[in-house]
Amino acid sequence: MKRLILMRHAKSDWGNPMLSDHARPLNRRGRRSASALGDWLRSEDHLPDRVLCSTAFRAAETCTLLALPVAPDLDDRLYLAEPPAMLARLRAAAGARVLMIGHNPGIAEFAARLLVAPPGHDRFDDYPTGATLVADFDIDDWSALSEGTGRAVDFIIPRSLTDTA
Repeated sequence: MKRLILMRHAKSDWGNPMLSDHARPLNRRGRRSASALGDWLRSEDHLPDRVLCSTAFRAAETCTLLALPVAPDLDDRLYLAEPPAMLARLRAAAGARVLMIGHNPGIAEFAARLLVAPPGHDRFDDYPTGATLVADFDIDDWSALSEGTGRAVDFIIPRSLTDTA
């Protein structure tokens, strides 16, 4: 059995037009949301043993603020990745519980493709910033991962965790 935690980075800051998309940090709301998501992962026992994260500053900052006990593998292939690239990266992963942090629109499409049935949440289709899916796969190795085989265990958005997110 393998577990995937698929997270979109938290809310980013658009205030500095001189920054490249890759360099944008989180805004105040995003930082609060990322911390709340880390608390949620711990409280629900959804802690990963491996973390695959986009190299975009907002994704890496989200990862840092989760305050997880495992160091991330920052991977440029996950920056604005489409589902085939995410699937390829995940198939090469090690670990029983993998957290992947990425970007829309690819991450929303990837989440939908992976599951047998979507979770009963009205925000799953648009996968807002900070959205996090927890899904189980009846496989022994990530290399055997196929689309349409995951079972949604949990789905959360930061707004459900904070008053201000």
